[in-house]
Amino acid sequence: MSEAPRFSVRLERIEGFEFKVRFDWADVPELTLDEPEPIGRQRGPNAARMVAAAVGNCLAASLLFCLQKSHAEPRGIRATVGGRLTRNERGRQRIGGLDVRIEIEGPFEDPSRLERCLDLFEDYCLVTGSVRAGIPVEVEVVDSQGRRIRGPEPE
Repeated sequence: MSEAPRFSVRLERIEGFEFKVRFDWADVPELTLDEPEPIGRQRGPNAARMVAAAVGNCLAASLLFCLQKSHAEPRGIRATVGGRLTRNERGRQRIGGLDVRIEIEGPFEDPSRLERCLDLFEDYCLVTGSVRAGIPVEVEVVDSQGRRIRGPEPE
């Protein structure tokens, strides 16, 4: 049986709560993480924002991959992720949920290809599937005019 694929990142404290992140891909530049003020100096995103970025990136990339495989290449795709912070029963802050809005720009010659991808893409997103085990994630897909194509009804 073959070994499961692995990846790694290395974090090193610079000062305060600022960390440099090095990835296991040689040509990828370092990234700075930091906490917001007053704890840190906000010289980079904090871990909660990185979780939101990872979920948004994974969903957008998954949808794009499916659309490309279906020969329904969008002209544009953008994702916005809003995070909600809550406190657990011990009063510790946690990510209480993520709301993802993906905007895709057509035109799509065959709407059935778009529909097929909208039915599939979330299930193939590695990060969102993993995060959903502990954090609710709501996903909405809209067109370039902001019209909802898929997702929960607005409250």
